[in-house]
Amino acid sequence: MTDFNATVVADEMGDYLHRLFPLCRSITGAANRETLRVLQELIPLNVHEVPTGTQVYDWTIPEEWNIRDAWIATQDGRRIVDFNASNLHIVSYSKPVRGKFVWAELQAHLHIHPTLPEAIPYRTSYYKRDWGFCLTRAQYRELEQHGGPFDVIIDATLEPGSLTYGELLLPGQSKQEILLSCYICHPSMANDSLSGVLLTAFLARELLARTDRRYSYRIVFVPETIGAVAYCARNEAAMQQIDIGLVITTVGGPGKFGYKQSFDLSHSINRLIENVFNEAGEDYITYPFDIHGSDERQYSSQGFRINAATICRDRYYEYPQYHTSLD
Repeated sequence: MTDFNATVVADEMGDYLHRLFPLCRSITGAANRETLRVLQELIPLNVHEVPTGTQVYDWTIPEEWNIRDAWIATQDGRRIVDFNASNLHIVSYSKPVRGKFVWAELQAHLHIHPTLPEAIPYRTSYYKRDWGFCLTRAQYRELEQHGGPFDVIIDATLEPGSLTYGELLLPGQSKQEILLSCYICHPSMANDSLSGVLLTAFLARELLARTDRRYSYRIVFVPETIGAVAYCARNEAAMQQIDIGLVITTVGGPGKFGYKQSFDLSHSINRLIENVFNEAGEDYITYPFDIHGSDERQYSSQGFRINAATICRDRYYEYPQYHTSLD
């Protein structure tokens, strides 16, 4: 194993976070490929494409979405809402739009956070052809008071392409594999998604440096839900042989550590996680397994029954800045 210097690794993680943060990731698109390309600087990821229209069980890979620019501007060209200021301003998978709208026409396509006036909320429309903007309360009021007409541009494409995922297979002394999974589909938010992506990548780098690995590891970087479904469909035989997995997400917050138990409460993965927390003297939160959450849903489903636990620190839904520009 490489010599581990926590300060050096923290600085390195910070550098990668600043590089990856601006990318407008979604469940498909060029930003996902760029994210995986950057991660290839850390680990030798194999990148795979699943074409639009591919049937993965009862899901279908959608058209690929890419966005270049978007804004809401007054008639003199002043942008009140600007994608270049934050990629969270656009509802992910918004269809292309170009036109003039008055307030009454625009209002239904605007989203604000119910409790955080300074936050831009994160919204998606993956499987419904729609469009929209997310904005702060002040921007919403400015548009309302102005009344329009506004120039509204969403310079985006929805066309046949593919869904992209990355994997790294690390053989060990035993052919028994341990699954490590994170999701790469979120745009500019640090704790949700990116903290898990970077921790997984750096953990993979440490495992790669070991020459005495007891277990084999299957490490995957997928778009949440449909990416995990597609990965399972494409690797069905191998995934059905896996008993233990970790879904790594929201691990960068300042709060308590926590873990979501696997579906079998008596499984060793749950005892192992608790032992590690206890030995480290960490006060942690235990969450019982349920079907709401991240990709542990897919991995734990009846077709695979992988005991996938989730490691977290300030878990999704439980901190105020979740799914906003304040993350």
